[in-house]
Amino acid sequence: MFSLFADNSSLVVTVAVPLLVFLARVIDVSLATLRISMVYRGLKHLAAPLGFLEALIWVLAISQVMQHLDNWFTYLAFALGFGAGNYVGLLIEERLAFGNLILRVITPNEDTTLSRALWDAGFGVTNVSARGESGPVKVIFTVVKRRDLHKALGLIRQSNPNAFYTIEDVRFFTETYPPAARATRGRKIFQFPLLKAGKQVKEDS
Repeated sequence: MFSLFADNSSLVVTVAVPLLVFLARVIDVSLATLRISMVYRGLKHLAAPLGFLEALIWVLAISQVMQHLDNWFTYLAFALGFGAGNYVGLLIEERLAFGNLILRVITPNEDTTLSRALWDAGFGVTNVSARGESGPVKVIFTVVKRRDLHKALGLIRQSNPNAFYTIEDVRFFTETYPPAARATRGRKIFQFPLLKAGKQVKEDS
C-alpha cells in the first residue's frame, strides 16, 4: 500500500507539477504581454493590476521549480510555458483590438475618391500634396481605432488598389473635429447650437 502511495506521489511530482508550471507560465507571460501593451498606451489603471497578477503567478511558478530541482520536466515546462505565453498573449491582444492607429496612405495620383470614401465612413482625413519619383502624389493621414482597421483597409483597396499605406501605433491624439460633427456634416435637420464662452452661438447654415 505504501509502495502504491509512493508511486502515485512520484507520478504527481513528475507530471502534475510540470503541467501546473507550464499553465502558470502561459498565464503570467500572457499577462505580461498585455501589461506591456497597456504601459505603451498609457493605460495605468489597467497596467497596475495586470502587473500584480503577473508577479504573483510568476512567484508561484518559480517556487515549484525550486522545490523540484531534481525534476528536469519542470525546467522544460517553465521554458515551454514562456514561449506559449508570448503566443497566447499576442493572440489575446489582437482579439481585444484596443488603442488607435495612424494610417498613412500614398496614392499615385490626385485621386480624391479615397479621401471621400474615408470621410463618408466617419474617419477624419488630412490630405497633403507631394511628389514622388513618378510624379504628383497625394498623402492621406487618418487615425483609426484598431477594431476599425479592416474597414479602413477595405475602403483603400476598393477605392484605390494601387495605393501604398503604412500603419503605426498611436499612444495619444487630440480630436479637434468631433465625430458627431463628421457624421452630420451636410445635414440640416439634426444640427444643434454650439456653446462658446458661455454664450449660445448658432451654426452657420
